[in-house]
Amino acid sequence: MLGRQLKLLRERAGLSQPEFGALVGYGPDQISAMERGVRTPRPEFLIKADPILGANRMLIAVIPDVEEAMTRARTRHPEWYRDYAGLEALAVSLHDYSTMGVLGLLQTEEYARAVFTQRHPPLDEETITKRVADRLSRQQIFERWPLPEFSFVMEQAVLERPIGGHEVHQGQLRHLLHIGRMRNVQLQVMPTAREVHPSLGGSFTLLIPKGKEQVAYMEVQGHPKLITDREEVRVLAARYGIIRAQALNPYESLELIEKMLEER
Repeated sequence: MLGRQLKLLRERAGLSQPEFGALVGYGPDQISAMERGVRTPRPEFLIKADPILGANRMLIAVIPDVEEAMTRARTRHPEWYRDYAGLEALAVSLHDYSTMGVLGLLQTEEYARAVFTQRHPPLDEETITKRVADRLSRQQIFERWPLPEFSFVMEQAVLERPIGGHEVHQGQLRHLLHIGRMRNVQLQVMPTAREVHPSLGGSFTLLIPKGKEQVAYMEVQGHPKLITDREEVRVLAARYGIIRAQALNPYESLELIEKMLEER
């Protein structure tokens, strides 16, 4: 309902999605996702948007309901995933190494839908829609203040795999460029041609929740593992440092993605 109201107010103000997004500091894809109800508007967004859209504090008045909805959203995830999702929402630092596909936090809506649609055994449409919405809702961590620290390393093969087809793949590469240019994000690519590799055991994530110690998370064939043992976390953190050292630096990585876009 709030998404429909935002769209109505924006159109009444004579603003396109890109124009409105520029005024509030959001991209047109984010505005579109909010208007379609797959992304929850954050309170700070509503405070900015209210005078721009001439809403006369109508958007500000719903902030308590939005905050309640965001709290409920933390319990929408499958039970086996909730512990990690709760920690992720509180992260002040998050670092990920991906080997097979683009990390959920970095996926476009179209890429995420393709991932869930291709899953076997197949998921029903209602479940797919819910999981896409849940995945996109997690991405609001990029809009939180103070800004968390992020770094992402992905295998070159992840960028070359056209999940969802040409258009979806192109959109995903453009989105990675957008994320990689954020001032609190460092995105790196591990070239396939590297002759040595410190971590052939698969993907993993390291994060530090606010006020807590660093933890690690990994998932294999749907089997999750949240790692809190200090020694195990230390080993993975050291391994991640070596991975980053052997990957292309952030500038080289963005140049590679740009080149891939130009060639397709």
